[in-house]
Amino acid sequence: MIKLTQFILFVLVSLSVYGQDIAVVQYKGGGDWYSNPTALPNLIKFCNQNINTAIADKPKTVKPESVDIFQYPYLHMTGHGNVFFTDQDAENLRNYMLSGGFIHIDDNYGMEPYIRKELIKVFPEKELVELPVTHPIFSTKYNFPQGLPKIHEHDGKRPQALGIIHEDRLVLLFTFESDLGDGWESPEVHNDPEEVRLKALQMGANIIKYAFEN
Repeated sequence: MIKLTQFILFVLVSLSVYGQDIAVVQYKGGGDWYSNPTALPNLIKFCNQNINTAIADKPKTVKPESVDIFQYPYLHMTGHGNVFFTDQDAENLRNYMLSGGFIHIDDNYGMEPYIRKELIKVFPEKELVELPVTHPIFSTKYNFPQGLPKIHEHDGKRPQALGIIHEDRLVLLFTFESDLGDGWESPEVHNDPEEVRLKALQMGANIIKYAFEN
């Protein structure tokens, strides 16, 4: 009981100090967790200008097994390839989400089969479910009546926002066949039209706002 109380106090103190910072997860498995280096800094700037956040200019980097993840209300994962969670990683990520944390995994193309397998380790009793277009994450600030926007074309599939729900709260969002992170990157990286980048940034702001407020 004493250890549990100390842990809860640690989480509360951490969130009060770092409550509006965000972090990138440096996962194992060889996948390029560091993809889209300009994406989150651009999203942070957009959020600070448009949804009254005060996020540090650059995201921190954390490892899934570290207690440091509890300092951040929002963790981001992306990449193109393999992801691997040890049992320690899985338990730590599970405890993080159950204690109020939020993870957004944005498939940069090729990540999907690996992350599905690894999420079974984190929540063996839960499944990824597609979020309805009426979910509040599509309207926390900007309205997306059709759901997740399509930013980059890969296999001609429709974009999907998949999630894990715990006690009526979305604790993990997996965005698939959308590639929001490419839309967040600086204009010269992918040469996306400005209206496409704006949609990606607006959807990203919705996700950040949801993570901070739920």
